Amino acid sequence: MQYRNLGGSEIPASIVGLGTYLAGSGKNDREYITAINNALDRGVTLIDTAPSYGWGHSEKVVGKAIKGRRDDVVIATKCGLWWHDERGSPIGEKDGKDVRLSLRPDTIRIEVEDSLRRLDIETIDLLQCHKPAVEPELTPIEETMACLAALKEEGKVRAIGISNVSIEQLDRYRVAGELASHQFRYSMLFRAPEDDVLPYCAEHNVASICYMSLEQGLLTGKVGPDRSFNAGDWRANAEQWLPWFRRENRQKLLDMFSGWQDLVEHHSCTIAQLVIAWTAAQPGATHILCGLRTSEQGIEAAGAAAVLLSESDLQRMSCDLVALGNPMTGELKG
Repeated sequence: MQYRNLGGSEIPASIVGLGTYLAGSGKNDREYITAINNALDRGVTLIDTAPSYGWGHSEKVVGKAIKGRRDDVVIATKCGLWWHDERGSPIGEKDGKDVRLSLRPDTIRIEVEDSLRRLDIETIDLLQCHKPAVEPELTPIEETMACLAALKEEGKVRAIGISNVSIEQLDRYRVAGELASHQFRYSMLFRAPEDDVLPYCAEHNVASICYMSLEQGLLTGKVGPDRSFNAGDWRANAEQWLPWFRRENRQKLLDMFSGWQDLVEHHSCTIAQLVIAWTAAQPGATHILCGLRTSEQGIEAAGAAAVLLSESDLQRMSCDLVALGNPMTGELKG
């Protein structure tokens, strides 16, 4: 396993982390707990969750999984999505709940206490603002950061992070306090962060926690052109707004993966592990989150960190991606 500090926090975390959004479903809790422990047994330390993942259920599952193993993990959770009352700015309804964005100090403090209780821990290693505040209740970034700094001083939080913000907001957060990390979407097929966010994070020693790096399974090599998804799976209609989910583009990706079989054999890895290794090797990308569905995926995620690609490997894979067309828009071409 490889480890990198979370920015200037001096908290080392495995370069491959576990994304636990699906653990919030309330289905197969035992499987998720086994998956998490499989990864921990193989050196993974970073686990990312959030109160809004299953309205607290994901945090409870993570808490059960790490019981007795607190020293083995770096727990990252979030604040800012609020559904308990009318504080904050309305952003929509989900699962019958009126979801709001609130980065007010009073709601953040409630969220932190709730997360500590559900996770059954005394300190959150990395507390991240889930999304930026929006009108009409636009809490100033400086006020939010002052609250997070106070929680850090009180020992309830070790480091502060943000997620899903613009480059301008990222700069304001960094200037306002000790910012350890920024979490955002980044993958072989969504490379816009290479233009601004990744260079910014590298320059200012802010850890990059990248999610959707396997594009919901599309970059595992296991989603063929004839693959269909259940009605409850959002991927059933993904091709309408993610062009690379179109059947013809899935085939083009599979053709590219076929050309990487010698790399798979040389590194004794899977396509997914190869993709994760490429992503983690990109300038400014420090940590990569892998979502879990099965216990075997916990093992596979951990193994990705052992894949060390040479410069020629990286250049070859990047050239193959360029040959596909424009992966940022999904307009792939053969």
